[in-house]
Amino acid sequence: MNIYVLLKRTFDTEEKIALSNGMINEDGAEFIINPYDEYAVEEAITVRDEHGGDVTVVSVGSEEAEKQLRTALAMGADKAVLINIEDDIENGDQFTTSTILSQYLKEQEVDLIIAGNVAIDGGSGQVGPRVAEQLNIPYITTITELNIDGDNVTVTRDVEGDSEVIETTLPLLVTAQQGLNEPRYPSLPGIMKAKKKPLDELEIDDLDLDEDDVEAKTKTIEIFLPPKKEAGKVLEGEISNQVQELVKLLHTEAKVI
Repeated sequence: MNIYVLLKRTFDTEEKIALSNGMINEDGAEFIINPYDEYAVEEAITVRDEHGGDVTVVSVGSEEAEKQLRTALAMGADKAVLINIEDDIENGDQFTTSTILSQYLKEQEVDLIIAGNVAIDGGSGQVGPRVAEQLNIPYITTITELNIDGDNVTVTRDVEGDSEVIETTLPLLVTAQQGLNEPRYPSLPGIMKAKKKPLDELEIDDLDLDEDDVEAKTKTIEIFLPPKKEAGKVLEGEISNQVQELVKLLHTEAKVI
């Protein structure tokens, strides 16, 4: 079985975001595998171990993403591909990423594609479904269980506090939700083996694409941090007086009534 994982390099979840000249300042920041993509890597390895085949992790970005790809290889993936757009594309979006990924995957023999449900930086959840649409294959998002029997697939997906079971067939793209599995930590032997596993680097020219083909469809107008939360107020005195004061504050300060 040929399994592909779509992987993104994102800020560490503990990282404090800072802005400089209206842009996110990445100097000295720590980066990790997008946490939802870790579920995707783990599930791909589990499926491979049960059904055989290869797991290839694919990332679109700069050469800095090699570290995260090597981490996925250390977890147990077989191969990695970095599509380096650093010198070709200054500003991309979900359309850019999904077009590049689908163009690469069109040339591969694909049985199963697993992506993270969302990226913790952008949070759009668009790349996986867009790739599936461009490949003309079915997709199921926010999955919490995956069972494969030959070409038949049964998936359980999270639907806002409940779940639904869907049956479909390969080839298929799914996006991983928290609860699908517990991602493993790379072992020392795994880290040593990862250094010898293949990591191919491509550019958009290698995919017969040019900048116009992947030009972003959206434009970022402004980046800003959320306003700081002010300290709460504690109302004291008689309950009736507190209620009157609360109503007044909701009207004059919070302006919600």
